[in-house]
Amino acid sequence: MSTHSPAQTAVPVLALAALGIVYGDIGTSPLYAMKEVFAGNHPIPLTDDNVLGSLSAFFWALIVVVSLKYVMIITRADNRGEGGIMALIALALHDAQGNPRRLKIISIIGILGAAMFYGDGMITPAISVLSAVEGLEIIAPDLHPFIIPVTLLVLVALFAMQKRGTARVGGMFGPVMIVWFATLAGLGLYNIADNPHVLLALNPLYALGFIFANKAMALVAMGSVVLAVTGAEALYADMGHFGRKPIQLAWYGLVLPALVLNYFGQGALILANPEAVSNPFYLSAPGWALVPLVVLATAATIIASQAVISGAFSISRQAMQLGFMPRMEIQHTSEKEQGQIYLPAVNWGLLLAVAILVLGFKSSNNLAAAYGIAVTGDMVITSLLATVVVAKVWGWGWNKAIALFAAFLSVELVFLAANILKIPDGGWFPLVAGAAVFVLMTTWKRGRQLLNDRLQGEAIHLDAFIDALLAGMPTRVPGTAVFMNADPNGVPHALMHNLMHNKVLHERVVLVSVQVYDVPYVPEIDRVEVHKLKGDFYRVIVQYGFKDEPDIPAALSLCAEAGLAVEMMDTSFFLGRETLIPRLGSEMALWREKLFVAMFRNAGSATAFFKIPSNRVVELGTQIVL
Repeated sequence: MSTHSPAQTAVPVLALAALGIVYGDIGTSPLYAMKEVFAGNHPIPLTDDNVLGSLSAFFWALIVVVSLKYVMIITRADNRGEGGIMALIALALHDAQGNPRRLKIISIIGILGAAMFYGDGMITPAISVLSAVEGLEIIAPDLHPFIIPVTLLVLVALFAMQKRGTARVGGMFGPVMIVWFATLAGLGLYNIADNPHVLLALNPLYALGFIFANKAMALVAMGSVVLAVTGAEALYADMGHFGRKPIQLAWYGLVLPALVLNYFGQGALILANPEAVSNPFYLSAPGWALVPLVVLATAATIIASQAVISGAFSISRQAMQLGFMPRMEIQHTSEKEQGQIYLPAVNWGLLLAVAILVLGFKSSNNLAAAYGIAVTGDMVITSLLATVVVAKVWGWGWNKAIALFAAFLSVELVFLAANILKIPDGGWFPLVAGAAVFVLMTTWKRGRQLLNDRLQGEAIHLDAFIDALLAGMPTRVPGTAVFMNADPNGVPHALMHNLMHNKVLHERVVLVSVQVYDVPYVPEIDRVEVHKLKGDFYRVIVQYGFKDEPDIPAALSLCAEAGLAVEMMDTSFFLGRETLIPRLGSEMALWREKLFVAMFRNAGSATAFFKIPSNRVVELGTQIVL
C-alpha cells in the first residue's frame, strides 16, 4: 500500500487501486447480507412488504452511514492525510492536552474502538471466504463436505502469502474488483428487468413503514441490514494511501451503484421465486455462470480479507508507536513502499482466530450472527470520537457537532441494539475477542506508566549528575557510547550500571530519547534535536510520527550537521534490560501486574525495533519491583 502523496498519481488510477484495498469488504457483503434477512438464524417472513421494506433499509443504510457519514464527513477528519481509528484518537487526544479526565475517557474509547477493529478483522476473512466457497453447494449439492476444507485451504494460503508482501498481488486487486462490481451490477440488472417493481424501495417511506409496522421483527432485520455496511471503516482507515477524492470517485462512480443494483436484483429474484431465498446471490446468476462466479467471488473475498489483514498490521504498528502495545517484530515487504509491512505475531494470531471461527461456526449464516456487533460497536465509537474532533478541532462547537452525529448515532444505535439480540447466537465471540484485546492494551498502557513512575522515582537529574562527574571524573576510554533514555532530563539506568560495574566512561556520551508525536509522519528535517552538554555529553532527541519507521542509526547519521558525527564502527549502544517483579498492594491488580510482566518479557527487543546493529549492543540488567 502506497504512502506517496495522492497528488503524485492521477485520481482515476488511485480510485482503481482503492477498489480492492478499500471496498473489498463492503463489496463482498451481497454474498450473505440479503440471505441473512430471510434465511438466516432469525429469518423474517417472506412477504412483498417485508422485501421492499428491507431493500429500502439496505439502500438508506448505504446512503446515510457510508455516503453521508464516512465518505462526506469522516474522511475530512484526517490527521495530516491519514485516517483510521488511531488517527482519530490522536486528533481527539491532541485537543484534550491539559485535561487529564478527558484524556483518559478518549484513550479508553479509542482503545475500545481498536479492540473492536480486531474483532471485526477476525470475522471478515472467515465469513467472506466461507460465503464464497458455499457456492460449491449450489453447483453440486454433493460438494457440501468440501466447503470447510476448501475454505481453510484458501485462508491458510492467504495468510502464508503475507510475508511475501501485497505488492505483487496488489496490482491485480483493482482489475479483479472492477470485474466483480461490474458482475454485481449486471446480475442486479438481469433480475430487476424481470421485476422492476422492486425499485419502489428507493422511497425511504418503505423502510420507515417496515420499521414502525413490525417493531420487533424490524429490529431483527436491522441486525442483518448492518451487514451491508460492514467495511465502511476501511475506507477511512486506508484514506492515507489514496486520498479523499479517489475514495469518493470509486464509491459514487462504481461501488454504490453496483451494490444497490445487486441488492435490488436479489430482492426481485426472491419475490419472483421464493425458493431462491436459500442463496439469493448465487441463484440470481444463470446456470452457466455459476462456476466462474464462484471463482470470481472467492478472488474478491481474498482481496477483501487482504484489506483487513493489511489494516490489522497498520493499526498494530500505530498502536505500538503510541504506546498501546508491546514491541513486535516488523518486517518490510517492499523496498519502495514504507506502508507495506508484515507482523508475524499478528498474522498467525489472526489465522488461528479465523480458523477457529470457520471450524466452530461452520456456515456463513452462523458467522453472520457473530459479525454485526463488532462493526456497529466500531461505528458508534467512531461517531463519539468524531464528535469531539468536529466540536473542538474543527471549531464547530458542541451543539452543532452533537446535532450532526446524533443523527448518525440514532441509526447506529438501532443497529447496535439489533446486534445485541444476536449475542447468544455468536455475537459473544467478537465481544470476548475485543474484551481480550482491550484488557491487553489497557494493561500494557497502565503497566508502562507504572514502570516509568518507578524509574522516575529513582532517577537522578542529568545536569546535577554531569556536574558531580566533572568534580571527580572516572577514566575515559576511546569511542562513543549511546544510551537509550526515556526521560531526556534523567540519567539512564544503563549509564549508572556501566559506571558502577566497569568504572569507566567513554570519551563521548550520547543520550538518545525517542519521542512519538500524534501525527503520522515527522519530516526528516525535524527528525533530530542535538544539545551539547558539559563534559562531552550530548542529548539527542529523535522525533517520529506514529507511522514512521524508528531507525536510530539513520537518525544519528543526521546529527553530523549539528556537530555530532557518529562513526558506527566506533560506537557502542548500551540498553537497560529490566526484570520486573510484581507485588501485592501496587496501583494495579496483581493479575494485571503478572499479565504485564508476561507481556514485557515477551516484547520484541529494542535492538531490532530501533534497527540497532546487534553486534554493537551491550545490555545491562536491573530488577524493578512494580
